[in-house]
Amino acid sequence: MLAALLALVGLLIATYLTLFKIGVIGQLVCAVGSCETVQTSKWATFIGLPVAAWGIGYYVAVLAVAVGLTTERWEQARGLQLAFLVLTAWGALFSLWLTYLELFVIHAICQWCVVSAILAVALFVVAVMDRKAISHEASVMTSEA
Repeated sequence: MLAALLALVGLLIATYLTLFKIGVIGQLVCAVGSCETVQTSKWATFIGLPVAAWGIGYYVAVLAVAVGLTTERWEQARGLQLAFLVLTAWGALFSLWLTYLELFVIHAICQWCVVSAILAVALFVVAVMDRKAISHEASVMTSEA
């Protein structure tokens, strides 16, 4: 459920940034950094879509997989567990790439982007911990049999 909560928070942030990028929101609330500089840079679009819109897709997918893994039917599904791990690894790497761009190419920081990157890395950590716990449970069950 922690992963689902983190994904939900990320989804809200990505939606907020997407609404700004497509012009629904006129100005970003940004206490620290230069959110608008980042959001209006050429790097804020990826393959024709706002990066934040890709974030919506990412967080929806993570939320769906995380919720699925909390159900009795899917909690032991190895394929879904692997998908969760791969998906969150991709999200963490992409977020780290975007943070690199903010720091060394755009020379501006967006507080919302940083929070999203932290969430993406936290989701990956949760996925790794979940994978280790499941592997440990499987080895315990095998040794008991």
